[in-house]
Order: sequence, then structure tokens, then C-alpha cells
Amino acid sequence: MATAAKLSGMFRALSSRNYRLFFVGQGISLIGTWMQQIALSWLVYRLTDSVFLLGAVTFSSQIPSFILGPFAGVLADKFNRHKVLLVTQTLSMVQASTLAALVLTQTIEIWHILALSAFLGIINGFDISSRQSFVVEMVERREDLGNAIALNSSLFNMARLVGPTIAGLLIAAVGEGMCILINAVSYIAVLASLLLMRLKPFERVQHEHKVWKSLQEGFRYAFGFAPIRSLIIVVALLSLFGMPFTVLLPVFARDILHGGANTLGYLMGASGLGALCGALFLAQRKSVVGLGKVLLGTMTIFGVALILFSFSKMLLLSLALMLFTGFGMIVTMASCNTLLQTLVDDDKRGRVMSFYSTAFMGMAPIGSMLASSVAEQIGVGYTLAGCGFLCVLSIIPFAIYRPKLRRMVQPIYQRLGILPEIATGLQTATDLTAAQEKR
Repeated sequence: MATAAKLSGMFRALSSRNYRLFFVGQGISLIGTWMQQIALSWLVYRLTDSVFLLGAVTFSSQIPSFILGPFAGVLADKFNRHKVLLVTQTLSMVQASTLAALVLTQTIEIWHILALSAFLGIINGFDISSRQSFVVEMVERREDLGNAIALNSSLFNMARLVGPTIAGLLIAAVGEGMCILINAVSYIAVLASLLLMRLKPFERVQHEHKVWKSLQEGFRYAFGFAPIRSLIIVVALLSLFGMPFTVLLPVFARDILHGGANTLGYLMGASGLGALCGALFLAQRKSVVGLGKVLLGTMTIFGVALILFSFSKMLLLSLALMLFTGFGMIVTMASCNTLLQTLVDDDKRGRVMSFYSTAFMGMAPIGSMLASSVAEQIGVGYTLAGCGFLCVLSIIPFAIYRPKLRRMVQPIYQRLGILPEIATGLQTATDLTAAQEKR
């Protein structure tokens, strides 16, 4: 009974109908997204044999998020997030359909990929902030928010486990185009889930300030409070130094491990499995208390795993190390996300989450371009080892200041009723009604 209640508690957020619809539709779409990402990476490296161009494609797809993210956050606080998501998901389907047509007709060129990747990056700049902020509208119980975020991570990484594995096999059998076409079709699922939701009528909040003033207000709020500022910086550093490993994986798969597209799929799948384990680890937690200490450990695990992976020439060892990179990366990112969502005021949520998205999606292209440029000169092995070492170093300041940051957030935790002694009572009540309270 206790085990069943605990498992039930891990999926509490699914008791909310709107979130349940989103969970299913997004899950299908994300499998397609990962299939396209693997197919595109393999296609670029097959066509160009260039590590630099691998980084350039990632740069073009993610740099718009760095530029547009903060402004998109202001819009997420001003406009109906549900309608914004309908528009962005439709445009994403158009992008994938165009890319699939070019690949299947064998007319694709590298400039097509760069241009369409930039277009998708612009779409994502608006989509991510709205989607992050929309979670709180889909979840009926505020205390289920942390679990919903963890389940989002679980969903993302379940797709990351399944999508690349399927993509690797499909690429070997029929080529990259079919993977991209499947992604285009998969958007139907998430669009259907959004259309089937029953939401409260949208009430536009009247803001006194213009967009630029709202952006300045959000910036002062986020970066003027040390705990929020520190979490955003951790995400930015992990994205800058750590995320480039995904750009370099095609080179490891083909040139170091002497495999094909299926090997790339297995590596990404192993990382996805580790990340899924990490997300489920977070999902079973019933309080944000202690997450700061958790992310210290997982950031270190991630960096050390990257260093060891960079010197591995054995597939089985590489797969095992990918498990640890996936676990460390997602627990660190999701812990920062959960802590931010807990600390931030509702009227500034969109703007703060846009800074999170900017740090996550915006710093990665800069890191990818730097890593791919360095890899051209010194090789992918030493480059990735350096990335891992910088990840470990970057968490040291957070470790030093964590006691001070913890004291600063205690009044917020007390107001929300999630200090350890209060959380104990809440967790007991949650366990007793776990079947109904699916966070």
C-alpha cells in the first residue's frame, strides 16, 4: 500500500484535466522533436564533415532565444498564453514540414538548414516562456506545481530516450527525411490537446508600463534578489559549458566509437534514460527544501561524467557515462526551474521564466560555437574534457554562498508553508490522499 501510494504521489499533477491533456499531447510531439534533432545532426555531419557547421546549426537554432527571450517573457505576462502556444506550435509544424519536404526531395542544402533552424529558434523564443508560465494555469493545485515541473522533465526525457533510438534505426533504414516528417505529423497531437482544454476566461492584466519598462522591472526583480539571480547564473553556466556535448556527439559516434546513426541514437538514448531517472527522482520529492544541496551534487556528477566520457573509446563505457550526464544535467536544470517557480511572484512569472529560458536556450549556442571552434583545433576529446572541468568549477561559488541564500529564501518558504516542519504535515496529508492528489 505504501509503495502504491508513493507511486501514485509521483503522478499527482495528472489529476488536473488540462495538464493531463497537455502531458499526452506534448509527449507524442516531443518524441518527434528528438527524432528530428538526431536526424538533423546526422544529416549536417554527413553532408559537411564539419564540426564547426554542427555548432553553427545549433547556434542558428538557439541564438534567437537569447535575443528574444526577455521580450517574449513580457508578452507571456501580457497575453493569453494558451493562444500564444497554439500559434507557436502551428508554426513549428510548418517549419518541420518544409524541412521534411526538402530532405525527402533531396534538394536540401546547408543554407536551408541554417535558415529553417533560425526560424524555429524565433518560434521557440516565444514558445518556451509561454509554455513554462502556462504550467501554473494547467495545474489546479498550487502545491502540485513542483511535481508538474518534474513530470515535464520526465516526459521530455522519456521522449529523449525513445526518439533518438527510433531515429537511429530509421536513418539507417530509410534516411533522415522520414524522421523529420514524423516530427511534423506529431504536432497534431499537441495542438489537439491545447484545443481540448477547458480554461478559465482570459483576463488581460492592465500594465501601467510599456514593454521596455516591464522588461526593466522584471530584470530588477530577478537580478536584484540573490537567490533568483544565483539560480539563473547556474543554469547559464551549465548551458554554456555543458550543453555543447550534444553538438559533439555525432563526432564521437562516427569517428571515435566507429559507429553509425544508430550509435548516435544509443548515446542520446542513454543520456535520456539517465535524465528520465533524474526527473523521476525529483518527481517523488514533496518539497523544494534541500534542492539547493541536490543541484550542487548533480552539477558535479554531470561535469565529472563529461570528463570521463571524453576519454572513452568503448561503447558500453560511453553509454554508462551518458546515463550520468543525463541524470546530472536534468536534475540540475529541473531543480533550478522548480526553485524559481516557487520563489517568483505570479505577476512576474513570465518575465523571470524568460530569463531562465534565455539562460538555458540562449547560452547554449554560444557554448556550441565556442566548443566546435576549439574542437576543430585541438580535437573533440580535449574540448569536451575542458567543458566538464568548467562545469565543476562553475558550481563552487554557489556552494560557498548557499547558506546565505538559504537564509534569504526562508521567509518565502515560511509564507508558502513549505518550511521543513510545515512541509511534514503537508506531506502526510498528501500521502493519505495520494490517489486524488496527483501533483
